[in-house]
Amino acid sequence: MRALTTVLVLGLAAPAWAADRLPVFRPGLWEFKRSVDGGDGRPATLTNQKCTSPTDDMNAKTESMAQAGCQPSPVTKNGNMYSFGLKCTIQGVAIESRSLITVINDSAYEADVDSKQGNATTREKLVARRIGNCGIE
Repeated sequence: MRALTTVLVLGLAAPAWAADRLPVFRPGLWEFKRSVDGGDGRPATLTNQKCTSPTDDMNAKTESMAQAGCQPSPVTKNGNMYSFGLKCTIQGVAIESRSLITVINDSAYEADVDSKQGNATTREKLVARRIGNCGIE
């Protein structure tokens, strides 16, 4: 279940259907700190860095989720916070999630995602920030 939920959560950081509503993030070297709590009291944490365009990544991940049959709820915006939901059936398993993205600026954002699969709830906290340039920009 953790692998399936992680795949879903990774694709929920920001939906393509919201791309026109979210600011464009600067490409460059980004650091992503992710903590996923599957409700077992042992949250998994992961920190990675990569040269990327978060905006492009978000769009690509969301298109993949849409192809998997996920249905979004409307995006709501309140100041710098964006929230939305997603319902999916992946490999015959119904999954619902609710995401809240807090945009700090074009070089930083945070995302909180709560996902429910049956009676199991998973919570993810993502802190993303641009930490530098990559190659020639």
